[in-house]
Amino acid sequence: MEDQKLMLDLLYQMLLIRQFEDKAAEMYAKGKIAGFLHLYNGEEAIAVGAVAGLREGDLLVTHYRDHGHAIAKGADVKRLMAELFGKATGVCKGKGGSMHFFDASVGMLGGYAIVAGHLPLAVGLALAGDYLGKRQVVLCVFGDGATNHGYFHEAMNMAALWRLPVVFLCENNLYGMGTALKKASAVQEISRKSQAYDIPGERVDGMDVLAVREAVAKTAERAREGWGPSFVEAVTYRFRGHSMADPVFYRTKVEEEAWRAKDPITLFQQKLEAEGLLTPEEFERLEREVEEAIQEAVRFAEESPEPPLEALYEDIYAQP
Repeated sequence: MEDQKLMLDLLYQMLLIRQFEDKAAEMYAKGKIAGFLHLYNGEEAIAVGAVAGLREGDLLVTHYRDHGHAIAKGADVKRLMAELFGKATGVCKGKGGSMHFFDASVGMLGGYAIVAGHLPLAVGLALAGDYLGKRQVVLCVFGDGATNHGYFHEAMNMAALWRLPVVFLCENNLYGMGTALKKASAVQEISRKSQAYDIPGERVDGMDVLAVREAVAKTAERAREGWGPSFVEAVTYRFRGHSMADPVFYRTKVEEEAWRAKDPITLFQQKLEAEGLLTPEEFERLEREVEEAIQEAVRFAEESPEPPLEALYEDIYAQP
């Protein structure tokens, strides 16, 4: 059954992201990963659902919590893990690290460390695709904190003015680093901010992979048909801190436990089992397959070579 195959694939991808992040945290604690590390635990339904709502050839640009988006877009987990290890076999030859995953071969055009700084880039990509007649959609993912920056408003305005094929997807996890949304934004329903630019906006459950897929698929087709940008706000929650260096003193355990009860993987697993699309044995099989893939990724990363010193002088300028 095609529907069952698709549903199991969505579940597999969410499990793959979760285990990738858990393993990345373990490797960071062992000192094998350096720099900043922002994990995606709890938000898997957004990346997986959103990419499932796109077509092959559509592009994605995102923020620095980018592991899940790269995996969902089809990047090789072995090369992603190698990138975290700073190895030459990484997707950016070990030079980008956690916040800068980039793989043009699958349309993953980057994680960006400057908050909201990638929104104008998404608009530029959409303008280029539109000019070339590609009927290509650009999915631009960002956090709630980005919507208070000037880049956000400039990008929204130009995308609307030129009716560009962009889907603006806000992952509202209720916190910008350690600052609660209610302390940083006068507007709590982020999707309402799109009204200032006459861009249709909607709010969806970011813990529901199918709800996200439906919203992105609908808005992507709207963009593809020439009706311009749309705005989707996916309400979600990160189970870990802002980064591995975050002690998370600003959240209560009661709040965290309430959101963990909405774990997107558990909820989707239960839904598939209730509909007869998944058995406990099949779920265990998926978990084993994911575990093997992550173990292989770590092995690949550990055995990969360090970048040579001369790599410091490569990839500095774009080739004409």
